Amino acid sequence: QVQLVESGGGLVQAGGSLRLSCTASGRTFSSYAMGWFRQGPGKERESVAAIKWSTYYADSVKGRFTISRDNAKNAVYLQMTSLKPEDTAVYYCAARPYSVSSDSGAWDYWGQGTQVTVSS
Repeated sequence: QVQLVESGGGLVQAGGSLRLSCTASGRTFSSYAMGWFRQGPGKERESVAAIKWSTYYADSVKGRFTISRDNAKNAVYLQMTSLKPEDTAVYYCAARPYSVSSDSGAWDYWGQGTQVTVSS
């Protein structure tokens, strides 16, 4: 199995920025698709961004969030800028040994999540 650990969440004001990090175990990181999902209070988990050979973004975050990876460090990042109150959620890192998917049920491995709270 792959173990994922997220960090970087916190409380920020609207318009601020945060950088989330996810570190994965194993030595096959480069062959995995990596993704970020989020779940707000009373809402369904939704796809935010994903990366394998290319990057993908939800329309709601396009132009504000950037996903990247560092295979040498087994890490994936989510740089979030121009944060809005509606971005408030628990953010989860996910991995799968296939192509990216917007369906949360298709992902095999999950981190514990990190809370992002954006105040107005």
